[in-house]
Amino acid sequence: MSRPSRTAKPAQATVAAPKLSDFLCFAIYSANLAFGKAYKPILDELGLTYTQYIAVIALWEEDNQTVSGLGEKLFLESNTLTPILKKLEAMGYLNRERDAVDERQVRVGLTEAGRRLREKALDINLADACGLGDEEFVKVQNAVATLRDNLIKATRART
Repeated sequence: MSRPSRTAKPAQATVAAPKLSDFLCFAIYSANLAFGKAYKPILDELGLTYTQYIAVIALWEEDNQTVSGLGEKLFLESNTLTPILKKLEAMGYLNRERDAVDERQVRVGLTEAGRRLREKALDINLADACGLGDEEFVKVQNAVATLRDNLIKATRART
């Protein structure tokens, strides 16, 4: 009786390659692009890009933050955030200055114009454009935030 070959491979069922629509990452990516298109006319009225807008929102929530703290909140590296902050400063919406206690840190604070911008932006709400009911909106938002947090944890575990 002969032994089976060690190099022979068992017959495998043909597995179809996944379609682009099967990838969760593509669904998130394309939803992000759709959000960008939906926000663009509104942000154009404010004269801001989306990343400038979220930076200003974070400062409305907590003014006078360090650049590093703001970057953590926005999931942006310093080399990405700094040009955004410089542009907002040139537009007159914020000031950047060295921390008096720790000069290695740069603090970012809104100017009066940056605070007034909030009044102009209060009408911005794209929840209706999502086509989701209130409960479904919260569920999707929480699921996406959980997904983001899990991906961050998984990435940190590999490094």
